[in-house]
Amino acid sequence: MTNSMDARALLIESVERGLGDGSLTLGEAVRRLRTEVTGLHQGQFAKMCRISVRTLVHIEHDEGNQTLKSLNAVFRPFGLQMGVVKVRRNIR
Repeated sequence: MTNSMDARALLIESVERGLGDGSLTLGEAVRRLRTEVTGLHQGQFAKMCRISVRTLVHIEHDEGNQTLKSLNAVFRPFGLQMGVVKVRRNIR
């Protein structure tokens, strides 16, 4: 777990960028945030987010069809939420 608030903020920003540019999946992002920012085990983090451990495991493994409510629950502790972004097209 990272101790510095600045380091945590940088990690969160890094995850945001990774999600935005497609280099991270949602599951990878959640797992990085959980382990590197909070240092919590899945059970602890799931309880904090008020979701089941099974739901968290599915999210972290990019399995199933997660609800927006569940996804927002795991991102909320980091000041993040799911949203819509405009896709850039490469015009040739």
